[in-house]
Amino acid sequence: MSPAALDRSRDVQDLRRTLTLILAGGVGSRLNVLVQRRAKPAVPFGGIYRIIDFAISNAMNSGVETVGILTQYLPYSLTDHIGDGHSWGLVGRSREARILPPHQGTQGSDWYKGTADAVYRNLSYIERHAPDQVLVLSGDHVYAMDYRGMVAQHIEKQADVTIAVRSVPIEEASSFGTIFVDDSGRITGFEEKPQKPRSNLISMGIYVFDTRVLVDRLLEVVGEKKRTDFGHDIFPDMLTRGDHLSTYRYEGYWQDVGTIRAYFDSHMDLVASDPIDIRSWSVRTNLDEARIGDRPAAWIGPSGSVQSAIVARGCRIGGTVRNSILSPGVVVEEGATVENSILLADCRIAAGARLDHAILDKLVEIGPSAVVGGCGEDTVNERFPGHLDTGISLIGKGARIPGHCKIERNVVVFPESNLTELGVSHVESGDTVDRRKRTEI
Repeated sequence: MSPAALDRSRDVQDLRRTLTLILAGGVGSRLNVLVQRRAKPAVPFGGIYRIIDFAISNAMNSGVETVGILTQYLPYSLTDHIGDGHSWGLVGRSREARILPPHQGTQGSDWYKGTADAVYRNLSYIERHAPDQVLVLSGDHVYAMDYRGMVAQHIEKQADVTIAVRSVPIEEASSFGTIFVDDSGRITGFEEKPQKPRSNLISMGIYVFDTRVLVDRLLEVVGEKKRTDFGHDIFPDMLTRGDHLSTYRYEGYWQDVGTIRAYFDSHMDLVASDPIDIRSWSVRTNLDEARIGDRPAAWIGPSGSVQSAIVARGCRIGGTVRNSILSPGVVVEEGATVENSILLADCRIAAGARLDHAILDKLVEIGPSAVVGGCGEDTVNERFPGHLDTGISLIGKGARIPGHCKIERNVVVFPESNLTELGVSHVESGDTVDRRKRTEI
């Protein structure tokens, strides 16, 4: 066997001895009404995918055989989406994709209190598989990565934990926890969201642990001290103890799509096919869910026009679509225009309507000659100033926008809101339409 083939064989064996856990229980409240009825990793992405597909597909492409998916907040759509794992080849005698919700029989069976607490309360799952390493992933990031190199480096350096890091512009580092390293890549310190960053290295939320060290630290820090987060609690404690914390540098595309702006921007990157190219990334999804694979081919009528856009199966285009992503079953009638927008499944845009910088959840209906986004002052949303402040308007699942209605920038329309019944024909920039008196996000 050649040295290169031997190295590949060793990499495969390393992944077979590595258990993968995907943290997929986050509320993701900054995605506003998109997560009112689904967990953040289950939010649709790129037409036919969901955000969690990237982490699972990366694991599949790296040769991972066993994946535990830790869920809690609104897990139903995520559970349906994962199914038995067959869409990612994670079925068979030695392969599995298993949903791990908070459950009776663990010490404290209420919700997970943090990332480390979620893993701590699944120690029996780790012990049952007895892996050499545990790979911990976040389920809400968009990126392509082969974990074999990271695991191989972790083993070679005999690290207790290896954290994937990337560099960002120093002016953006204050939004993240920053990491300090020495010349060998060993971590020497952490700084959480500093106002004046001294490092531009940030954690990607991807960790490889030596299993023995992980179990011991979880028992001590979470079990005894009741501290529950990897970034805030486990890693600083390990550093104080003198554990070997190493870094693995990754400089490819990576996006935490935890905000409306990041979700929108990553879709615009997808339309440009640079730097995101889902086909070359070999991202898979569950096409059996909601019978996506049974939808007919997309149809573009004689008056239809599609430019720099992604159009999924079942769409019918009679109008103009530019720089946008259309999920299965979207209808854009003749004379309608959709620009710089993201439309989830089965939305209907009536004749003469115009959308610009809008995100529509599933089953939204836009009436004839209505306008959504791209107009009015760029006023920050009054109710959700941290969610909608960049000109994007957000329409919740099943909302009905009547004909000739005008919805300006940074507007939120709550799910199932029927603006005809509410007597609303104009929503000014920064306003929120809520069919109920009070809804917390």
